[in-house]
Amino acid sequence: MRTPLIAGNWKMNKTASEAARFARELIQSPLSAAVIDIVIAPPFTALAAVRDALGQASSIELGAQNLHWETHGAFTGEISAPMLKDLGCRYVILGHSERRAQFGERDDLIRKKLLAALTHGLNPILCVGESLHERESGITAEVIERQLKGCLAGFEPAQLAPLTIAYEPVWAIGTGKAATPDQAVDVHQLIRHTLETGWSASVAAATRILYGGSMTPQNVEGFLAFPDIDGALIGGACLQVDSFATIVRLAQKRIGH
Repeated sequence: MRTPLIAGNWKMNKTASEAARFARELIQSPLSAAVIDIVIAPPFTALAAVRDALGQASSIELGAQNLHWETHGAFTGEISAPMLKDLGCRYVILGHSERRAQFGERDDLIRKKLLAALTHGLNPILCVGESLHERESGITAEVIERQLKGCLAGFEPAQLAPLTIAYEPVWAIGTGKAATPDQAVDVHQLIRHTLETGWSASVAAATRILYGGSMTPQNVEGFLAFPDIDGALIGGACLQVDSFATIVRLAQKRIGH
């Protein structure tokens, strides 16, 4: 059985002191004993502060929002996988639509970042998703398949064991307009089929696939009710402790049944 994962992508929000305060409050929130994976991904500047605030005993894992594919060198403003590992990160978000749209990241470049993450023992959360124009044009499946095959080209099935995929329809990110659970399930099934035909049935069965895009405490249960949806990559709703903790509790409630 795939362990549900709830990840919070803070994007460019919270100073180091604000982030540390959030982490301290989060670990004091009442959560159930049901085992799910919980990840928070602060900005680079807050990673150390959040790590220290969480402490070694916390089950909440630290994630990063991006990395460079090289280990070191003349890459001003970039962060490498070994740097993230040294800070205590276990996860890294790659291929987010904002990185694709605002910074020109393409599948071949994201593939290089995935390789760096996997080489250095980080668990990548690979984001895929279609724009509103692509959905309305009826090419959602084509877009998702192209992104998966481009980002994962050349990887052997065994290499993909640490991989998580997040389906984030671009038209639902930060807009308050989430996909319906049925729409999300259709794409999750497509992703799993693509993994099966392109890599292996075992990869398809084991890979966690998250939904992201205007998910809130009010709609999360509708998504998590479907076995094809293994958790959530949360944006705006993860920036408040009560909101994020509620989503975590609802996910724990699902696994507790």
